[in-house]
Amino acid sequence: MKTETKKIVIVGGGAGGLELATSLGKKLGRKGKAEITLVDRNQSHLWKPLLHEVATGALDDGVDALSYLAHARNNAFHFQLGTLIDINREEQSIRLARIEGEQGEELVPERNMSYDILVMALGSVSNDFGTPGVKENCIYLDNPQQAQLFHNKMLNLFLKFSSHPHEKERVNIAIVGGGATGVELSAELHNAVKQLHSYGYRGLDNKALNVTLVEAGERILPALPTRISSSAHQELTNLGVNVLTQTMVTSADADGLHTKSGDFIKADLLVWAAGIKAPDFMKDLGGLETNRINQLVVKPTLQTTQDPAIFAIGDCANCMQENGTPVPPRAQAAHQMASLCYSNILALLNGGTLKNYRYTDRGSLVSLSKYSTVGSLMGNLTKGSMMIEGRLARLAYISLYRMHQVALFGYIKTGLIMLVGSINRIIRPRLKLH
Repeated sequence: MKTETKKIVIVGGGAGGLELATSLGKKLGRKGKAEITLVDRNQSHLWKPLLHEVATGALDDGVDALSYLAHARNNAFHFQLGTLIDINREEQSIRLARIEGEQGEELVPERNMSYDILVMALGSVSNDFGTPGVKENCIYLDNPQQAQLFHNKMLNLFLKFSSHPHEKERVNIAIVGGGATGVELSAELHNAVKQLHSYGYRGLDNKALNVTLVEAGERILPALPTRISSSAHQELTNLGVNVLTQTMVTSADADGLHTKSGDFIKADLLVWAAGIKAPDFMKDLGGLETNRINQLVVKPTLQTTQDPAIFAIGDCANCMQENGTPVPPRAQAAHQMASLCYSNILALLNGGTLKNYRYTDRGSLVSLSKYSTVGSLMGNLTKGSMMIEGRLARLAYISLYRMHQVALFGYIKTGLIMLVGSINRIIRPRLKLH
C-alpha cells in the first residue's frame, strides 16, 4: 500500500527558510518522498545583510536577487506567492491573503494550504517601539522595496544639491540605531557620494554630506566586544560621520528627530534601524505562544511549545540558550537553525530522535564599505576570540555571503556566480545610478 506523501510548508523565504527549502527539495522532493512548498510575499530573494548596499546603490537588487520560482524548479520544491494571515492547527492548514493588482483588482483569491509539517521562517521587521512620527517620516530597511525607496530619495537629494550647490549647505541624513545596519549604512553613504562625484555630480563630496548616527546606548555595535565597537566608532568619525551615543529619540517629524535631552537633529532623510521584532500579526497567531516582540517561543528542538508539527527558525523564533539568553537575530543563527531543522524534520518523518539546537557564535563582522571591515572570529581556529580588521576582515565578511550561496547553489555554481560578479565589476558602473 502506497503511503501518502507528506506536505512540508515553509513560510518565509529569507536566509533560513530558503536554505531549508533547498535542502529538503534535494533530499525529499527529488525522490518524491515529500512535497515541499515555500511561501513568500515577494517574487525574489535577497540576502538581508546586503540591504544597506541596495539602499546606497552599491548593489543592484535587480541583478543580484534570486527568483524563487526558478530556484524552486531547479531544486525540486514548489513556490507559492502569498502572505500568511492565519493558521488553523486543528485542520493543519494555513490561510493566505488574496493577491491584488496595482489597481486593487483581485488576481488570486484568498486560499488555504494544508500541511503535515509547518516551518515558520518569517524573519523580523524594524521595531520603532511606538515612537511618535517614526512610521510616517522614517524609512525602514526590512526589504528590497524599502531599500529602493531610500535609494531613490537619496539620489533625488544629491541631484538637487548638485544642481544648486551654493544654495544648500549640506545634505543631512540621520540614521537611528547603532547596530550593524546603521553602522554599515553610514559608511556606505560616504562611498556613494564619492562615486556620484566621479560620475559628474557637481560639488558633491564628503563635506557636502552630513550623516548623523544616533544610538540610545553607551556605544555603537552593543552586541559586539567593546574593542570592536571602539574601532568602528573611530573609523566612522574619521569618515566624517557624527556619532551620537546615549541619545534617545523621542519623536520624528518631516524635518528631523527630537531627542530626550531636548535637542533637534535636522535631517532631509531619516532611517530607523533600532531594534527588531517579529511581524505584529504573529502575536497569538494560531494560538501559538509568543514573547513580547511577537517571536514564536520554541523548544530546544525548534518545535513550537504548543504544536510539535510547527517549527520556527531565524529571527521570528524565540529560542533560549543554556545561559538563559535568547539566540541573537543574526544570519549565522538562521543558517544554523535551518541545518538543525532539516535534520529534525527528517528524524520526525523517519521516527528518529530529534536533536536540540545549540547556537555556535562564529564571530561578528561589520563592513565599513570600502574603507574598512572590523570584527571578531570565534571558534577552534582562534582558540577563543580574535579581533580582525582590514583586508582579512573584508575577506571573512564576504565569505559569510558565499557560505549562503553555497548552501543554495553548491560550490560550482557559486564559483560561476563569483566569476560573473567579477566581470560585472569591470563592465557595470560602480554605483546604481537610477
